[in-house]
Amino acid sequence: MLGVWVNFAVVVLGGALGSIMKTAIPERYARTINNGLALCVIMIGISGALETQSTLLVIVSMVVGTVAGTALKIEERLGQLGDWAQKRFSHGGSRFSEGFVNATLLFGVGAMAVVGSLEAGLSNKPDTLLAKSALDGVFALIFASTFGPGVILAAVPLTLYQGGIVLLASAIEPYLTEELIREMSAVGSVLILALGLNMLGVVKDGIRVGNMLPAMLVPLIYYPLASLF
Repeated sequence: MLGVWVNFAVVVLGGALGSIMKTAIPERYARTINNGLALCVIMIGISGALETQSTLLVIVSMVVGTVAGTALKIEERLGQLGDWAQKRFSHGGSRFSEGFVNATLLFGVGAMAVVGSLEAGLSNKPDTLLAKSALDGVFALIFASTFGPGVILAAVPLTLYQGGIVLLASAIEPYLTEELIREMSAVGSVLILALGLNMLGVVKDGIRVGNMLPAMLVPLIYYPLASLF
């Protein structure tokens, strides 16, 4: 669990430093930084999505997952959690909830979160999670300088997610093949791309990325079923 806790600490530290920086950055610079970061997020999303070897599976995953997520109102619930935390822990910053949701999605949907947690659980090797921690720390700092302290709160669901995989690693490892992880990562990369578009304000009213989260689970269901037939 060392890598999980290091990741938690680094996100909190990066988020705290970024929140302090936010108060010192003029609005016009903050907008430019936000746009530059959004372009980087889009680049990460595109590069990861192109790794897929089954475009049809990605499309089906997005459709099925979005329908399920919309029915479960995931985006609304994440927003409510962020709003509750803002009222409890922050006295200002209209982008607190937005920062929490965006950071939670960005830190959690990549392949390194799954692979690193599996390695930590199966062989007690924190290497991948430590490398991910360095990346997350940089993004937490930059995100928080734009969105504020809501980014710090993202460390909690991230830790629960990665810690859960570590604890269940021996049970789920036989099902998480290289092919499955690649397609889950590709779907996750599409979500990251959507985050970048939201940050740029390209889509009117925004893309409800939180409602698309179940899409990452569709390959996890598809491959075991496909092996039976």
